[in-house]
Amino acid sequence: MLEEILNFKQLKTSLKEAILLDYYTAGFCWAKEMTFSLIQLSGFMNLLNFLLENLRDKHLTLGDNLKELGKAMAGIGGTDLERSGDLNSFSIEQAKAIIDYL
Repeated sequence: MLEEILNFKQLKTSLKEAILLDYYTAGFCWAKEMTFSLIQLSGFMNLLNFLLENLRDKHLTLGDNLKELGKAMAGIGGTDLERSGDLNSFSIEQAKAIIDYL
């Protein structure tokens, strides 16, 4: 199902698509194990995408990406995720678990 959502057409021959599918599938399965609500699940998947975009498009270092993660998790810094409010539904314990997962 994620293959269709991500619009992957060459999964069997593209290592990039296979890696991305694995990245999102692992995150989705972990979030489901955490029994996140649909809103939380959406926020977590957005967070995975946000971090990947930071690496792929902005070429942030690991340290800079961790700073962006901290800003997003703290609700400060004016990131797109903060403005959308997707992360406001997580408890402090869940936020710590997300950081540990990442």
